[in-house]
Amino acid sequence: MSRHRIGFWYRFTAVLAKPPLVVLFKRDWRGTEHIPVDGGFITAVNHNSYLDPLSYAHFQYNTGRVPRFLAKAALFKGSFVGTLLRGTGQIPVYRESADAATAFRAAVDAINKGECVAFYPEGTLTRDPDMWPMEGKTGAARVALLTRAPVIPVAQWGANEAMPPYAKEKKLRLFPRKTLKVMAGPPVDLSAYYGQEPTAEVLREATDTIMRAITDLLAELRGEPAPAEPYNLKKARAAARREAGSPEGDDSK
Repeated sequence: MSRHRIGFWYRFTAVLAKPPLVVLFKRDWRGTEHIPVDGGFITAVNHNSYLDPLSYAHFQYNTGRVPRFLAKAALFKGSFVGTLLRGTGQIPVYRESADAATAFRAAVDAINKGECVAFYPEGTLTRDPDMWPMEGKTGAARVALLTRAPVIPVAQWGANEAMPPYAKEKKLRLFPRKTLKVMAGPPVDLSAYYGQEPTAEVLREATDTIMRAITDLLAELRGEPAPAEPYNLKKARAAARREAGSPEGDDSK
């Protein structure tokens, strides 16, 4: 196990979070050997439940390499949760503002200092009807190509069974006891993109490579084949509007 300094606030958060996770859930953890012992790196994780950051953080905390998450800036303001986020060094994301690039600069700085930064490339909980990873956003690929740091794909499954995404009733379904499955894979090979101009096409191809690695891991965890193409939220919304007879509109929301 790595001897990297974890710090007071991360240990304090672990003291709060680990006991209920240990008591309420079973664990199936695989691939911890792929988490680098030293140096900065990126993890790219699928997102299918509001609980899965706890499941993934528990998995990686036990390797001795704690992740720094990118989280909505509003969560950092003035609450107990905000205190924990600030204390554990999480990175605020200012969406749709002049400060939107700040998170990426902070991520690059953290990686260059030898830390781990965790990305949820989908940008939100999956909307795929069968809860496979959606088409990813390009932020993780952009940071990966800037830093050339290892990108470790991580798939998780099980938290969604305890708290399904977008459920009408956001109640925990703790019984029967669920198994939180987390699996890390070997680094994604992005060397073909090193040295290239980070055009939209290059970033899209690199992102698709990362998302395919995550999806392949998830297929192994689930024991079933993944779809040939990732779910595209914009296309799905446009198709729904066409079926409803509505005019085409802005797909960006």
